Amino acid sequence: MQKRPLGNTGLQISPVAFGGITVMNETARDAARFVAYAVERGINYFDVAPGYGDAERMLGPALAVYRRRVYLACKTEKRDAASAEAALHNSLALLQTDYFDVYQLHGMTTRQDLDQAFADDGAVPALIRAKEQGLIRCIGITAHNEEVALEALSRFDFDTVMFPVNWALGLSRGWADRLAKACKERGKGLLAIKSLAHRMWLEGEERVYPKSWCKTLYGDEALMKAAMLYTLSKGADALVPPGNFEQFAYMTEHIGECVARPLDEDDLAVLRAALPEAERNPIFD
Repeated sequence: MQKRPLGNTGLQISPVAFGGITVMNETARDAARFVAYAVERGINYFDVAPGYGDAERMLGPALAVYRRRVYLACKTEKRDAASAEAALHNSLALLQTDYFDVYQLHGMTTRQDLDQAFADDGAVPALIRAKEQGLIRCIGITAHNEEVALEALSRFDFDTVMFPVNWALGLSRGWADRLAKACKERGKGLLAIKSLAHRMWLEGEERVYPKSWCKTLYGDEALMKAAMLYTLSKGADALVPPGNFEQFAYMTEHIGECVARPLDEDDLAVLRAALPEAERNPIFD
């Protein structure tokens, strides 16, 4: 699988990442099978977080044999230094590794999150110290709020940003356009989530893939490919699929053809036709 630069980090990563939710609530045997499938097909970027149920505990043993061949990213929702340091060491132990290639401040949502993390006793100074100690190679953030993400980049030279780069929100509102532009201009790695999201579940609707808190495009090949192409066209270095293995496998098997060609007018027509349904119950207001 073709590898791509993750911003200016120096990491060359697969254009599809393995999200830790894929192994959440799975058996150890299936977790090992999913990880082996990914590595055999050239996936070399794995991302997980303490908030993903038992995902760290399941991913650690499954990934251990491949650890030196792949990049491993983790996250913390803690905003103070002491808690962030404790979370980091706990994740290192669960994931059976002595360092993370990328470690991210997770779910930066409000200005208060920023102020707490950037305080003298906040998480940012703690992560800088951890990087100096060799426990972290790169420091990143994850967010769903574009203003907060942009403000974070103005306060600190983060290496990566994980953010929803979604076709429906982008076409209807220009969602993520400013952030994607800022990442490109500043050499930040852009890890895109929600590329296959369609809309929020409707009340009473059967949730076919319950690990996804929103309805995805899975099952409609034309829409899935167009949505992947849209996100790549915005400058995403890698796409992070929804949590179920089936959707990860689809992205893995089809990312090559998406990387090989640009988004075109036919793709945009497919997406625009699906836009009214997406706007019935958008994933973010």
